[in-house]
Amino acid sequence: MAFWYKMMNSPVGELKLVATEEGLAAVLWENDDPKRVRFRPQQEDLHHATLLEAERQLREYFSGKRQQFSLPLVFIGTEFQKNVWAALVTIPFGETRTYGQIAQQIGNPTAVRAVGAANGRNPLSIIAPCHRVIGTNGKLTGFAGGLPTKAFLLRLEGGQLWTEETL
Repeated sequence: MAFWYKMMNSPVGELKLVATEEGLAAVLWENDDPKRVRFRPQQEDLHHATLLEAERQLREYFSGKRQQFSLPLVFIGTEFQKNVWAALVTIPFGETRTYGQIAQQIGNPTAVRAVGAANGRNPLSIIAPCHRVIGTNGKLTGFAGGLPTKAFLLRLEGGQLWTEETL
């Protein structure tokens, strides 16, 4: 499978958008751990239609004009991870879910920790909104983009106001 990428600046730092022929495969953070999401070597393509559309939609999201993404997504992972990531896409804009609620949704209520691990490996940050998953106690938990970025995204979506105490 071939992968192409395009870099974009955003309010949360530089993002690396990655696509295949079938659709968007990743939105990676500026200082992303290279072991978190592993794809084969990629080629830069500043004119790839999916990458350009993903950048356009992300810009609309950051400017407050978009609440839902409409992109072909390519989830690359285990079947369990794909189920978790597909569940993330169903979390409405401005709402949150707990890891336990996601485990229930995918029909595996005892897999809370495994859901957390899959959430941490989500390659489609922001698009498959792992930032909308919080701890049962209402606190923000691990996030590849960093907890301040998670709080920023939730504030952008108009959800609960997250403070230092919530982190």
